[in-house]
Amino acid sequence: MAVAGVAIADEEGLTAVSMRRIAARLGTGTTSLYRYVAKKDDVLELMVDEVMGELRGTVLTGDWRADLRTIARLLRETALRHPWLPALSSGRSNHGPNSLWWTELCLSVFDGMDLSTDEMLAGLGTLSAFVLGRVLGELGDQEAARRSGLSHEQWMEQQGEYGPAIVNSGLYPRFSRVIIEAETPHAADRQERAFEAGLERVLDGLAAHLPARR
Repeated sequence: MAVAGVAIADEEGLTAVSMRRIAARLGTGTTSLYRYVAKKDDVLELMVDEVMGELRGTVLTGDWRADLRTIARLLRETALRHPWLPALSSGRSNHGPNSLWWTELCLSVFDGMDLSTDEMLAGLGTLSAFVLGRVLGELGDQEAARRSGLSHEQWMEQQGEYGPAIVNSGLYPRFSRVIIEAETPHAADRQERAFEAGLERVLDGLAAHLPARR
């Protein structure tokens, strides 16, 4: 059931997921599904846990900074692979077996650091918020490209027509610097560059709150 729901959401979006569609994909009647779940929300939780199972096999090194990089990158890759996931995973925690396994693994990054439970949760929450925020931006860019029919390069070229007027107006000196000097928005790997740059800043912030002996 969860596998069928994931497949439908990946192909058509979360709004396409219904008990009827899942039943049709499984070749069974809709009412038969209610032998196993009480409502659609239960299926959505199972879908999230199914996707989190893709992270099984992740091995950490014991270096907290390297391990949080690994966690952040894997979360980004998984969310981009399943664009519907951020909407479901940014709310209440999922307590399925795969989700619990992942939470336990993430918490193990802080072993031996003499942090309180709330401090560990704050660290992981900050990292997760950054990753989901970046992913939503990437997904929004993809959706804008789909709606407009313009690639990022075509859109940038179109917007470039307004650059001289903005700079010459003298009203936006800081943004004018962005227009003239910024390289990342034009790079083919701009999303990866922005993600990695932001990730390092998040990790620097977390490092500032670790006990001095660490």
